[in-house]
Amino acid sequence: MSKVRFGSVVLLASLALSASAQELKKDAEAVGRDTKTATKDTGHAIAKGTRTATDKTVDGTKKVYHKTADGTEKAADKTAEGTKKAYHKTAEGTEKVADKTADGTKKAYHKTADGTKKAVDKVEGK
Repeated sequence: MSKVRFGSVVLLASLALSASAQELKKDAEAVGRDTKTATKDTGHAIAKGTRTATDKTVDGTKKVYHKTADGTEKAADKTAEGTKKAYHKTAEGTEKVADKTADGTKKAYHKTADGTKKAVDKVEGK
């Protein structure tokens, strides 16, 4: 009987080891699936975060572009206004100077003509 018991014990032990090995294999496969799923989830989260960051960067760039364009347009408008004012003031100033120069030239001409006439009259004895 002892041989029968020993054989039974060996048979039971081998069945137990076989069942344990199968359970370990299933556990290892489950861990592999879990790891694979977690890796995919992490990859999706990273991709989503990257897309979100990219979208926000694009939005920010567009906002800065539009604000820069608006600021440039305002600066151009103010420069144009300032240039027009400077042009008109320069034109007005030039006109005033030209008028004064013309008046001064007329006065100088008349004084010179009068002085010349007086000098000629003195020479002629008039």
